[in-house]
Amino acid sequence: MAGVTDRPFRQLCKELGAGYAVSEMAASNPRLWETEKSTRRTNHEGEMEPKAVQIAGADPQMLADCARHNVDKGAQIIDINMGCPVKKVCNAWCGSALLQHETLVGEILDAVVSAVDVPVTLKFRTGWDRAHKNALIIARMAEAAGIQMLTLHGRTRADGYKGEAEYETIAAVKAAVKIPVVANGDITTPEKARYVLDVTGADAIMVGRAAQGRPWIFREIEHFLKTGTHLPPPLIAEVRELMLQHLQAHYAFYGEYLGVRTARKHIGWYVQDLSGGEAFRQQMNLLTDCEAQLAAVSHFFDCMAGERLQYRPFEEKLAA
Repeated sequence: MAGVTDRPFRQLCKELGAGYAVSEMAASNPRLWETEKSTRRTNHEGEMEPKAVQIAGADPQMLADCARHNVDKGAQIIDINMGCPVKKVCNAWCGSALLQHETLVGEILDAVVSAVDVPVTLKFRTGWDRAHKNALIIARMAEAAGIQMLTLHGRTRADGYKGEAEYETIAAVKAAVKIPVVANGDITTPEKARYVLDVTGADAIMVGRAAQGRPWIFREIEHFLKTGTHLPPPLIAEVRELMLQHLQAHYAFYGEYLGVRTARKHIGWYVQDLSGGEAFRQQMNLLTDCEAQLAAVSHFFDCMAGERLQYRPFEEKLAA
């Protein structure tokens, strides 16, 4: 998720039970490789392995070159993005817009797989719209090209994030190929993770938006899948420590000016379910230096020490 899954957030998620995390999208256009934004997005210094970089574009040769470039910089896995539904990405014929052009998809898969000696994976959607679902075709093409894992979101590009993800197509893809399949879409609770694994037969599940402000969801899911029981919600004191750890890593990664501004969304997600969270978020957004922001967050959580976190189901947040 662009603007969310940066190195500090990926590292925190891995520490809290995520087995795997992929970088933000790296642009295939070589003119953008050395920009500040691009180099930050593919910075994996000190990150827990495996180090996976997601690449986005529409030109097979550019994507192949981009894959080689990132492997040279330390990427251990290359993930091709054919799933992003965002308009500015699709308008450039990238992301899930590629699903309209199966011949081009095949050229991209062949070019990238041939370009590097590390595993290449594919993230995609069920199709361009509900009248043109071609996930099975794309999955078989990917397997034939040498793609080593598929991650499939249970919506079309036209769906965006509206409605509910469907899992029948993921189950059909899993049944049709021999390579690992990861199910994605609306996995917001441990119970939902178990349900999606059961109905799709997928080898793993991927969590996206539900981890925003709740990175401990990974250990909750892991514990439930292993034991069938729930971990208690984290104490506010633990959330405080995790959040301060996250913010300090975030500031170190982005620097003072960008750090305090890009941290605001993360802080908002952490506090949105807490008493006084919305008022605090509005006040915190006025702060313009890291030290003041960190102190404000620390004070806000100190006032609730000893309580356990109470949060609304993710579906309720979307409805709100």
